[in-house]
Amino acid sequence: MQEYDVIIIGSGPAGKTAAIQAAKLGKSVAIIDGMPQIGGVCVHTGTIPSKTLRETVLNLTGWRERGFYGRSYRVKDDIKAEDLMERLHLTLQSEVDILEDHLLKNGVDIFQGFGRFIDDKTIEINTTDGHLIPVTAAKFIIAVGTRTYRPDYVPFNGETIIDSDEVTRMKKLPRSLIVIGAGVVGVEYATIFKTLDINVTLIEPRETMLDFMDQEVLMHFRHDIMDDGLRLQFGQKVSKIECRKDKSCVVRLESNRAIAADMVLFAAGRVGATDNMGLKKIGLEVDHRGRLSVNDQFQTSIPHIYAAGDVVGFPSLASTSLEQGRIAVLNALDQPCHKTPEFFPFGIYAVPEMSTVGMSEEEAIKRKIPYEIGIVPLRETSRGKVMGLQSGLMKMVFSVKSRRLLGVHIVGEGATELIHIGQAVLTLKGTLDYFLENAFNYPTLAEAYKIAALHAYNRIASLEE
Repeated sequence: MQEYDVIIIGSGPAGKTAAIQAAKLGKSVAIIDGMPQIGGVCVHTGTIPSKTLRETVLNLTGWRERGFYGRSYRVKDDIKAEDLMERLHLTLQSEVDILEDHLLKNGVDIFQGFGRFIDDKTIEINTTDGHLIPVTAAKFIIAVGTRTYRPDYVPFNGETIIDSDEVTRMKKLPRSLIVIGAGVVGVEYATIFKTLDINVTLIEPRETMLDFMDQEVLMHFRHDIMDDGLRLQFGQKVSKIECRKDKSCVVRLESNRAIAADMVLFAAGRVGATDNMGLKKIGLEVDHRGRLSVNDQFQTSIPHIYAAGDVVGFPSLASTSLEQGRIAVLNALDQPCHKTPEFFPFGIYAVPEMSTVGMSEEEAIKRKIPYEIGIVPLRETSRGKVMGLQSGLMKMVFSVKSRRLLGVHIVGEGATELIHIGQAVLTLKGTLDYFLENAFNYPTLAEAYKIAALHAYNRIASLEE
């Protein structure tokens, strides 16, 4: 039986950072992953594929140039599924190669197969080539991530009724698409496919979407996507999904409305990929979504077993999972380490993209904090004019008493990159004065920070008069 200091189950963001960190400390490390290639959902069906698909669509459609040349502008007239998948597969293989190289250079043993606990110190690996290999370790990190939620009432067939993990295997683009679920994944894919001029309907049983976003910024986003022709059906529960003989689909709602489309994408949630791991056998319980509970050190109820990444729930971001994996293994090995960052950005790679960090205006109101806001449309920046932006918005929230920055919220081109300036100022407890007294490259979209800050300053000054 092979023995290790640390065994990590799952090679996504949390798993890979945990493995490399442990190896850097001179520990013997093994990483187990059940996918054909390492990288986890992040590399193969989730984060990297959806963002690569988005970038490919924006490039091939010429979406970024339509502000100058009109909505009818196209770089490629007849875009097919293979056009999207070609770039996707090149990107994913490059990610796998780099990750595998990093693990091997650090002396991490890689096992391709499914790991199952035999007892709390031993895992049996059912390898992809059919062998059973028992391995043991002093410490374990569970970083298996999540899988798509697939309820029984949805007749998935992998072709016309698919989940979000199956998007990367599409062989043909539909003329019309119904997306069920207006969470981050559903909104991203709905807007990406709408950019291809596919007729898209987004269905959500709740009356709202993306409730963690600042509502003014979200309203701007909703206006943009509806103006682009995306159909929203909110407050509508799905009662039945049918696949007809001509391979088209019909989604029936509890309101008795029926909507037909060539394809249905079900994107209403994910669950922890903890099935068949033998967790119950060793006394580890999961919640109704298959997720593990951990303390602030990412330690489970079994002291030598830790868990990190999406399998522990909120915030379920690749960025935070990277940090959680590192923190979990450092705690497991009794090494000094930092805490999970207080301020981390959310990035929503829709079309247009959105990003947020810190407190929204609604949160400031709820906490009864005297606040003021600064807003600037991105099209009013010089860089926005150069780029031909027609929409986009930056909103900043400041404390009136301390002048400290409380939150930044952005919708529009470059939002997920721009947000990090706000994140840095928040983390360092910066104030309005930072933006007023510093120079930004000109012309850049980052200049919006200064313009929004001046807007907030003028509003605060008018209160003091």
